[in-house]
Amino acid sequence: MTYLLVLLVVIGCMVLLDARWKLFVFARPVAAVAVLLVGTAFFLIWDVAAIAAGIFLHRDSPLMTGIMIGDQLPLEEAFFLFFLCYQTMILFTGAQRVLHRRKSLAKAGERT
Repeated sequence: MTYLLVLLVVIGCMVLLDARWKLFVFARPVAAVAVLLVGTAFFLIWDVAAIAAGIFLHRDSPLMTGIMIGDQLPLEEAFFLFFLCYQTMILFTGAQRVLHRRKSLAKAGERT
């Protein structure tokens, strides 16, 4: 249960960052939710393929809920993959904004 709680806390932190600077979901909600769903689904399918190939195996841990959403696929994995996608998009859109601002400031400096 601890791992799921930690994942929920860090997802909450991403939501707070996103809300404060309107980086992703709070900037374009429909497109952002679509990207998060497609990205998470892609990685879940990837995990299922890896499980089928014998690459990924689940090991019991007292830190996890024990709830399985598939063979060898714990509930926490779905939340982790969602977090991974959300974090990536926050970092990407944040970096884009910083680079755009730097470029704008550089152009403004050239004009003066």
